Amino acid sequence: MSAAVAALIWALMGALVVAAGLRLRRRLRGVRDEGPRVDDEGLRQILETGRFTSPEDPPLDLGEIAEAEERFWSEPWDEPEP
Repeated sequence: MSAAVAALIWALMGALVVAAGLRLRRRLRGVRDEGPRVDDEGLRQILETGRFTSPEDPPLDLGEIAEAEERFWSEPWDEPEP
């Protein structure tokens, strides 16, 4: 293998590593930006009630969750094949 081919392979591998690093950084930055923000008013709400609700994320509907769980457990299960 000539030196030029080896240098080209190393350059391509380096470019792939840099591209993967940039993609990982962009993905981690996106994860960090998501989620509700807790400001002073939210902190007061937590201290007074012990709960935090955000206008960005509506509270869970416990009745809907219970219905979904009941539907899940009421479905018939297939017996495993021997």
